[in-house]
Amino acid sequence: MYKFLYLLSYYPTGEPVEQEEMKKLAAEKAVHYVEDGMTVGLGTGSTVEFTIKKIGEMVKNGLKIKGIPTSLKTKRLATELKIPLVDLDANTEIDVTIDGADEVDSNLNLIKGGGGALTREKIIAYHSKKVIIVVDETKIVKGLGCDSFLPVEVTKFGWQATKKALEELGCTAELRKIMDEPFITDNQNYIIDCDFGKIAEPENLEKEINNIPGVLENGLFIGLADEVIVGSKQGIMTLERQDIIT
Repeated sequence: MYKFLYLLSYYPTGEPVEQEEMKKLAAEKAVHYVEDGMTVGLGTGSTVEFTIKKIGEMVKNGLKIKGIPTSLKTKRLATELKIPLVDLDANTEIDVTIDGADEVDSNLNLIKGGGGALTREKIIAYHSKKVIIVVDETKIVKGLGCDSFLPVEVTKFGWQATKKALEELGCTAELRKIMDEPFITDNQNYIIDCDFGKIAEPENLEKEINNIPGVLENGLFIGLADEVIVGSKQGIMTLERQDIIT
């Protein structure tokens, strides 16, 4: 039988800081896990952009890594920073992935997908030896779904039927739009944002959603994060998970 142990480390930084600075503190702390010769999963989102920019500086100064981006947006940024990129099909084992999250609960489960890259993010996280999540303190919640919608990537074909099936699980659902047009993912699919309120059993809900035909993936990331680095007003906190056999 396995139990999870959560370890909290705290690194004070002095004066209180604002949200953007909290993001930067957490994101730049994560680069300590990146070593020469690694294959690194590069996440998507405003917080992890700070990490990618820092890695770009390290590459410029001689660090030799291979990056695998989780989105076209991240690919463009990494290319601008001259970070060498490779394809997941040719590099199926990733040493470490650094990514952000929309919500993190006390079990280190996540909601992701605010940027619409959830399917690629989950694929890359699954194939990573270690997954580091960087967030500011506003993303730590008492229960998933408290502050964020749950994104679900669906095929364009039959999306309204898929939306109806999602609502039958107990949520209100809306097709994500940008400027009154449907948001299109990098995989050329739609996103349906689902409001379940506080999710009591995220492990079960993840499976129920993915069993609906037309669903490609949902934004519940269960048991994938190994460590969460949190930028707070007082400094940096780290939450780690260790598997203990009892």
